[in-house]
Amino acid sequence: MKVLIDECAPRALKSFLSNRGFDCSTVQESGWSGRQNGELLALAEAGFDVFVTLDTNLRYQQNLTGRRIAVVVLLVHSNRLADLTPHFPTCAAAIQKSHPGDLVFVGEAE
Repeated sequence: MKVLIDECAPRALKSFLSNRGFDCSTVQESGWSGRQNGELLALAEAGFDVFVTLDTNLRYQQNLTGRRIAVVVLLVHSNRLADLTPHFPTCAAAIQKSHPGDLVFVGEAE
């Protein structure tokens, strides 16, 4: 499964997911740094199965209906690695179960 990791997520997430068999790239590695979410999702749909982000507002900013890519959002109270790392296993499980067009939230309740 091909996974695109948003530029707001830590590189440690890529290592974690790659070690579990996912084919991961970051937004930076793809040359898409600074792209707006709509453009980024359109680009990602062409080559990725899942987009992982920390951007909780994505669902309000973009119409995700009919997308050919699943979106997994990590819900945490900070983007510190110590706060994110405990949610990596649940994120991996969510990615594994996801289907095109899914919007999945992982982590702490909003």
